[in-house]
Amino acid sequence: MSNAFKRVDWAASTNIYEVNLRQYTYEGSFAAFQKELPRLKDMGVETLWFMPITPIGVANRKGTLGSYYSASDYVSTNPEFGTLEEFKILVKEAHALGQKVIIDWVANHTAWDHVWTKTNPDFYSRNNDGNFRPPFPDWEDVIHLNYDNPALWDAMIEAMAFWVKECDIDGFRCDMAHLVRLSFWLEARKSLDAIKPLFWLAECEDIDFHEVFDATYTWKWMHISQEYARHKVSMKELYGTLKEYELEFPKDAIRTYFTSNHDENSWNGSEYEKYNDAVKVLGVFSCTWNGVPMLYSGQELPNKKRLKFFDKDPIEWNGTYELRDFYKTLLTLHKNNPACGGGDIKIATIKLHTTNDKNVLAYLRKKNGNEVLVLLNLSAEPITDVMIHEAIIDGEYNNVFTNKKVQLNSQSLYNLDSWGWLVFEK
Repeated sequence: MSNAFKRVDWAASTNIYEVNLRQYTYEGSFAAFQKELPRLKDMGVETLWFMPITPIGVANRKGTLGSYYSASDYVSTNPEFGTLEEFKILVKEAHALGQKVIIDWVANHTAWDHVWTKTNPDFYSRNNDGNFRPPFPDWEDVIHLNYDNPALWDAMIEAMAFWVKECDIDGFRCDMAHLVRLSFWLEARKSLDAIKPLFWLAECEDIDFHEVFDATYTWKWMHISQEYARHKVSMKELYGTLKEYELEFPKDAIRTYFTSNHDENSWNGSEYEKYNDAVKVLGVFSCTWNGVPMLYSGQELPNKKRLKFFDKDPIEWNGTYELRDFYKTLLTLHKNNPACGGGDIKIATIKLHTTNDKNVLAYLRKKNGNEVLVLLNLSAEPITDVMIHEAIIDGEYNNVFTNKKVQLNSQSLYNLDSWGWLVFEK
């Protein structure tokens, strides 16, 4: 199974930065966030993913402000964030800086008071009593759409097209994409890519969805790496997941790696609650393994608190971006080194055997003479004099974090701090 669509040329080398607009600034608006664009561009952020920007339903709302994912209208902006014109200005400014903009699209359900409940009630699923129903019992603030109705397909695609035509967005992150039938997404992409070639990211880990989507989530990796950080599984299980991805997913599938996002942060804890001291080394992995890295609002701070989901709870920026340079180094490497891209069948990703495979994950990525060598100490113990067994490493490399050149070969010794890393490029 392979993707039937032509991928935008920037997909493999991009990174994704999720924008939680409500909590990003005290104003929580398009205009306030726009002021952050130059800083994010300097940090290396390429693609901005905005959580849903549509109005939020009032009926059965959770909390004081409700869920972003409970849309009451697909073709206007949430007044909490600003006007459609202000969003257009934001997109134009991002484009002027060379950045891309994708928006979150919720195709599975709407708010109870979405405009369609009045104009097109036949778009919705019904319970045994003939009333609108939530997709799942605990999703009480939303109601399920019925894709047995072909008129819904047309209306949904028309709504998506609105944002491409009116605001010149560059793609979609599709919420819980697997809850909507693949045949709809095929039709949607065919129609929308005809307007403008778009980037398609699915919040799912369904292999078949790569027939439509350029990129999918790596939920299994996120969960297994969390278990590893809590000493519940070994390196064998950790690498086994990566091997499974390699064997089961299409060779050109882009996988999206992350340590946090809005759901994880709000419901399961900040990345520091989940991973403790392993946060940064897993961040290095996300930016250097075969995929594209995804960051969440405030990771550069770093934000260590859970952000409320249904209420105002701003990130507590303090003017010092402690991890800015850390992420800038990694995002710049991912964009600029041809061996670092995601879903590129011309890139080889080679796991290397070391003298300490129990704790060290080492790998080499190669393309046309370009190389990126990564050693990760996935343990709390400092490791000294580790060696890479293969003779594949040979020549002058640059340490991307110190910017110092070193000669490396099969006899080289590497020292790694507790949960430390070394990243070299050639």
